[in-house]
Amino acid sequence: MFNHTVPTDQSKPGHYDLIIIGSGSANAIPSYLSDWKIAIVERGTFGGTCLNVGCIPSKMFVLPADIAEEANHSGRLGIDVRFHGADWRAIRDRVFGRIDPIAESGRQYRATGSENITLIEGTARFVAPRVLDIEGQRFTADHILVGAGSRPVVPPIPGLVETGFHTSDSIMRLDELPERLGIIGGGYIAVEMGHVFASFGTKVSLFNRSHLLLRGHDHDISERFTEVFSKRVDVHLEHLPSRIERRGDAIAIHCAGEVVEVDQLLVATGREPNSDLLDAESGELACHHHGTIVVDEHMRTSVEGVWAIGDIANEYQLKHVANHEATVAFWNIAHPDELKQVDYKAVPAAVFSNPQVAAVGLTEAQARERGRDFVVGHRDYGGTAFGWALADETSFAKVLVDVDTGLIIGAHIIGPQAASLIQPVVQAIQFGHTAAELAHEPYWIHPALTEVVENALLAALEQL
Repeated sequence: MFNHTVPTDQSKPGHYDLIIIGSGSANAIPSYLSDWKIAIVERGTFGGTCLNVGCIPSKMFVLPADIAEEANHSGRLGIDVRFHGADWRAIRDRVFGRIDPIAESGRQYRATGSENITLIEGTARFVAPRVLDIEGQRFTADHILVGAGSRPVVPPIPGLVETGFHTSDSIMRLDELPERLGIIGGGYIAVEMGHVFASFGTKVSLFNRSHLLLRGHDHDISERFTEVFSKRVDVHLEHLPSRIERRGDAIAIHCAGEVVEVDQLLVATGREPNSDLLDAESGELACHHHGTIVVDEHMRTSVEGVWAIGDIANEYQLKHVANHEATVAFWNIAHPDELKQVDYKAVPAAVFSNPQVAAVGLTEAQARERGRDFVVGHRDYGGTAFGWALADETSFAKVLVDVDTGLIIGAHIIGPQAASLIQPVVQAIQFGHTAAELAHEPYWIHPALTEVVENALLAALEQL
């Protein structure tokens, strides 16, 4: 039940029951806080990274890119469908014509729609534990929930800042589709945007420090993705550019003795938490060496009454994780005697490039490092009926099954609909169902593409 005690200084100007920093996942204020005095602080566009510059707009670009890419390969299915070009501005305006009004309406709602909620637009900085400076004004609260997210990393490449570049914050709002695009990075943002622009006809040159793209994924997945993606994009591996310079209207990228000229440059070398912008140290908040705020399983920080969620408090950088953490944090703030824990047992992730990638649980390397005794079940898409229909020759699913328990400890998929195909495995891991239970007990629709997961499970079970 509701356990909040109204503070004795409730009438003090600038004091709140709860101050929320950031309007992303932390904006999902539950109804049981309807009689709390709450402030939301936002320094940028309302709605957070996912809505404005992240998952949602990027996937709205990915869908037409997927269609364009399919048109380029329709011949393998015996039909003649051709890609004649992309109306970039129409695509862009469709995306942000939907997103921008949602962000603005969210801002308006928080500014005027709730008697107990105050929207404060500005940058919050800690000046002491549970004390904030916001644009020169001092604010305090019984509880502070930090959900201030992360921002793109800018690598220290000579000439980069002087030349000018885009990040995921701006690349999707270009006025024109560039003829040539350079991308620095090899993670999910780099390959998703690489897919989008390459599909629309841009010549994409990608520069990555590692010898593989998506190197955080299972090695087999990274290796196959790099192989397939390199057929569409000019990929430069194992080196980062040594220098960037402006040459008239072009940008010259110097890398490994080669110079590549592009019209626009996207820097996608990762994201860093915004804890430094909040001056977390002045708030006496403990942080990890990489900047994320230290939290426990209840989302409590090192300072009583201060909580943190999302990219500023974890390394997943996933919206669904931030949403889950927000649910737990809000409950615990209001119910100190009934604390809930965050559950990271089965956190899935997907890369919406082409090919699509999805994963949950351990990679093979991680399982070996942890001393797990496991078997691997592998199935190519081409080994299933729907895979025949797709004429697919490169996609596959693999599952890792613990020998002692029969539980699934990891799954990795590369190919069409990977982000959807992974879901049955996510649920099995979450609820403790064995590989045998998942493979044998539910019906698997024939001949749906989900059979590739079923068959991977069966291949693993044959080894137990």
